Amino acid sequence: VNKYRAAAYLMSAVFAAIGGIMLGARILSAEVNSGAPYLMDAVAAAFIGFSVFGAGKPNAFGTFVGAVLIGVLQNGLVMLSVPYYAMDIVKGTVLAFALAITYYRRK
Repeated sequence: VNKYRAAAYLMSAVFAAIGGIMLGARILSAEVNSGAPYLMDAVAAAFIGFSVFGAGKPNAFGTFVGAVLIGVLQNGLVMLSVPYYAMDIVKGTVLAFALAITYYRRK
């Protein structure tokens, strides 16, 4: 178990470093808080994958489907010209609905 846990932490650190380098190259800056707008999307994708598509178990496929769903939702909101401050409200509502489905299934 310890070997797999260490490997998982190592892989997570490598992917986080690659993501940080790519984000820094994209915005041409190295600010500490530059990835903050992506946090809501990442958390929502993980919880939607966990709750709706994962049947209460964390899995990579459910997280991928949740990320695709959040991406389609984001793109649709942009195409509908929804203001930027309302996008987080819509994504938060979708996240709350997904978590409500999870708790409803457990009861």
